[in-house]
Amino acid sequence: MQRFPPKPPSAIMLFMTLRHQNPAYREPEGFIALITAIILTVILLTLTISINSLGYFTRSEILGAEFKERSSALAEACADRAIQNLIADPDYAGGETVTVGSDECSIDSVTPSGSTATIQTSAAYPSGSNGAATTLEIEVETEVFSIESWREVP
Repeated sequence: MQRFPPKPPSAIMLFMTLRHQNPAYREPEGFIALITAIILTVILLTLTISINSLGYFTRSEILGAEFKERSSALAEACADRAIQNLIADPDYAGGETVTVGSDECSIDSVTPSGSTATIQTSAAYPSGSNGAATTLEIEVETEVFSIESWREVP
């Protein structure tokens, strides 16, 4: 069997040998764990922010629905008052503000037309620019005072 002379070490082998002989050199340990922890932290932070903002916007939608419910109830209270005033006085024309508890609504107009009258009421809750507003238009048959139509108008 023939023996060949040993190959001279390559540059890479020399570097690896010298690197491992250096006492200050250490293999990078924990690099993958560190990157994984950073990625998981970013994902969890994003998820937390998304859920938090979802709760914030849901709360404002619920508050808006509550305001709309209150303004509708106020406008309906004015409609009931307008019908009551129309029964007491067939020439009632509206144009008044009614106080309901600590809130207000208005009977905008009562317009007679033959045997019917159209009542328009409005209310805003809370009063101001950030509240919900409701405007109702009610058509009442004036001989027996039955409600022909009751709808919200823009």
